[in-house]
This record gives sequence, C-alpha cells and structure tokens, in this order.
Amino acid sequence: MWTPKIIPEAEKSFAKFDKSVKVQIVAGILKVSKNPLPQPAGYGKPLGNKGGNNLTGFFKIKYKGIGIRVVYSLVLNENVMNILVISPRDDDLCYKLAGEIYKKYGNAVFEDGFDLF
Repeated sequence: MWTPKIIPEAEKSFAKFDKSVKVQIVAGILKVSKNPLPQPAGYGKPLGNKGGNNLTGFFKIKYKGIGIRVVYSLVLNENVMNILVISPRDDDLCYKLAGEIYKKYGNAVFEDGFDLF
C-alpha cells in the first residue's frame, strides 16, 4: 500500500465537493493507492503532453460516474502517492491545473513533503 498525501491546492478543491462525492473520491484514491503504478500491473494511467503541458510522470484517476478527475505523482523510493489535482472532469481545466502545480512546486511534486490525505 502506498501512502496518499495531498498538496494544499488539491485539499482546498476536495473540500468544495459534497459529502457523497468526497466518499467516492476517497474510495477511488484508496483503491489506486494499493498499486498506483502504470498498467498492466497497477491502476495508474500515465499522462504525457496534455493541453500543452508536459505532465510526464503524472498519473490520473477518472471517475466516470461523478465527472471527477484526480491527478497524482509518485515518490517511488518512499511509496508515496502525491495527490496534485482534484477537479471536475474537464480535460483542459484539469491538465491546466496540473501544469500550474508543476510550475509552482517543480520537482517537489515527486518528493515526500506534503500532508497525509
């Protein structure tokens, strides 16, 4: 099991959802945290260049039923899963936010330094 951690921006976004949606988001993150590595072995769906943002090293969780997308990165040597974006499933918005997070934090998104989810 990997340890899910969350950046402050994603925590603020998460707080805006109603309780029933939060329960589903948490359930999905906990499921993926069992093996967030790329498929076929894990649940991870890698991102690359999306919407003009280089998101190599980032992964996504899609919640089709509730229209939510979560973007995360991994700290491989620590088994940490950093939750970077929790947003409505609008590709442009989601990937734009992920790009902004990467610009703000740089390679710190691939390090263990955020709060527990």
